[in-house]
Amino acid sequence: MSELTLRPRETPQLPAVDLSTTLAGVRFPNPVFTASGCAAAGQELDQFFDVTAIGGVVTKSIMLAARSGRATPRMAETPSGMLNSIGLQGPGIEAFLDKDLSWLAGRGARAVVSIAGGSVEDYAKLAMKLRGRPGLSMVEVNISCPNVEDRGQVFACDPAAAAAVVSAVRRNTDKGVPVFAKLSPDVTDIALIARSVVDAGADGLSVINTLLGMAIDTTTMRPVLGGVTGGLSGPAIRPIAVRCVWQCHAALPDVPILGMGGIRTGLDALEFLLAGASAVSVGTTVFGDPTAPVRVLHELAHALAERGIDRLSDIVGLAHQPAQKYVPQDPDPVGDDLPEES
Repeated sequence: MSELTLRPRETPQLPAVDLSTTLAGVRFPNPVFTASGCAAAGQELDQFFDVTAIGGVVTKSIMLAARSGRATPRMAETPSGMLNSIGLQGPGIEAFLDKDLSWLAGRGARAVVSIAGGSVEDYAKLAMKLRGRPGLSMVEVNISCPNVEDRGQVFACDPAAAAAVVSAVRRNTDKGVPVFAKLSPDVTDIALIARSVVDAGADGLSVINTLLGMAIDTTTMRPVLGGVTGGLSGPAIRPIAVRCVWQCHAALPDVPILGMGGIRTGLDALEFLLAGASAVSVGTTVFGDPTAPVRVLHELAHALAERGIDRLSDIVGLAHQPAQKYVPQDPDPVGDDLPEES
């Protein structure tokens, strides 16, 4: 299947496939979301496609207070990907609520708000700030951002710390609003972390965040990024992301997963769904193609139709099922009934 090329604001007809998906009791019209950190809060992308046409908009991770982020340079290209060292720069929760979340609600988009903090108390306060806010569909708890100076803030690397954060967020989030924990691939056993956050109250999992990486300029012979290390994203990490989704689904088959990591095409998205994700987030490819989320959605719909699949829900985790044994067709079934020649 070749990639679909879309013009800005173009909305081609989708094939007759039920693309709806349910994440922890909340129904979404389709499984394609943006990824946190790659499209702010959706306003920039809305000039290229109708943001209400995709499953949801996952916002850039927001913190309690305004944050300037890490030193420049903050981004570097890598083979089949990129490194970013933004450092959770943002305006703070109050400005976010007034400007960004209110815009998403007014636009009719389904908002998934990503939150990040330096302590369990920070996360609890952020969750309280979101209570009762219109347009909020889900909360994504970013416990795994590698772009922070203090590695102790990467709560997702420790089961107890991850559980403490998620428990605080779940207690302070409105009932009926799912809480998804965003996990790091930079751990020995991601299923162990997944179990700890689900036991602590997470309704679902966002899998995965970027990997910690770095690049060195061989001309200056110094690190390329001002913060030295950064988060690696893009197609280079997709096999790792698919593996993590597979492991989490195998360990917790009833827990919904929002899969992400290097998704560039509809077939990439299909791979995540087969591994066990119920929805996907499209991120880094947006920098080169702002229409990527809606394009991936259309490519996915056509891929399902070409395979004779009527409902997206039928293929979630399908790759975990044993392959059916192939039985060769008899090329001449009528001939079997004929008497042997004498």
